[in-house]
Amino acid sequence: MARIFTERIVPVVSAEHPPQAVRLAEALLAGGLHVIEFALRSPAATQCLKEVRRVLPEMLVGAGTVLTVEQLQRAAAAGAQFAIAPGLDEAVVNRAGELGLAFVPGVMTPTEILRALALGCKLLKFFPAEAAGGVTALRAVAEPFLHTGVKFIATGGIGPANLAAYLAQPMVAAVAGSWLADRQLLAQQDWQKISALAAHAVALASPSEGRS
Repeated sequence: MARIFTERIVPVVSAEHPPQAVRLAEALLAGGLHVIEFALRSPAATQCLKEVRRVLPEMLVGAGTVLTVEQLQRAAAAGAQFAIAPGLDEAVVNRAGELGLAFVPGVMTPTEILRALALGCKLLKFFPAEAAGGVTALRAVAEPFLHTGVKFIATGGIGPANLAAYLAQPMVAAVAGSWLADRQLLAQQDWQKISALAAHAVALASPSEGRS
């Protein structure tokens, strides 16, 4: 789990086939990002994950939108180094532990945070961040638990305009989002633009620019 804490920007992507996924990952690397989360929303997702893991060992590769134990197991078999879910399912958390796979469940309320901590999860996905009330809401729900060492990946409605505000919070380990490689950019194969967006995100996340 330790390496995920060092990655402050997590691109969430939905590649359509492995060659596209590899080219996308290369573009993100060129922009300074070394992590990629493949959302399990299509049959190609695990194959994309597997190919990027094989071709680009320097990239931290994970699965997102993990809803079931079966999806988790497929992701692990494909070589996922971490998995992220939009919600909290005890069976999925337990299976991830059995597999030795770093797992980040989704939470939005104090009750869900409490359940996640009871299951041994210290890195949680705060989702949907902006719809739930943004930075103010995250501060409020996280405050009673800060002494536990819990950290959050904020996701949902996050982009260049607000990522620095989230990353300035001590309980936020990272932000995640799809703005770095949306469907239009993928369809256009605009790898240069994706690299530029990645570089911009890295700059915004830096202490000098992102925490003023």
